[in-house]
Amino acid sequence: MLLSELINKCGFDVVTANDLNKEIKDGYVGDLLSDVMGNAPAESIWLTVQSHVNILAVATITGVKAILLCNGLSYEEETIEKAKENGITLLATEKSSFKACMSLFEAGLR
Repeated sequence: MLLSELINKCGFDVVTANDLNKEIKDGYVGDLLSDVMGNAPAESIWLTVQSHVNILAVATITGVKAILLCNGLSYEEETIEKAKENGITLLATEKSSFKACMSLFEAGLR
């Protein structure tokens, strides 16, 4: 499913937009960076409550296509600037990780 479709169907906020027409094939929820590095599938959306700059390195290593910050949290300014420089899409939502997962499932992401 296209990232733009997921954003529209789920009502996620776009913080930085790279290519919103990229295909999202899976999702992963995790806040422990080493766990995400070892288990997040490429071409996925990563749901987390981490907002610091290190998440960008993890997204690059794993091939994650978008990061969704949950629980109404805000990204650190440095993270936003580096994401723009590196073409990484950052999203945000007021929803909990659980409810955001439900939204993704209801939107058709399997």
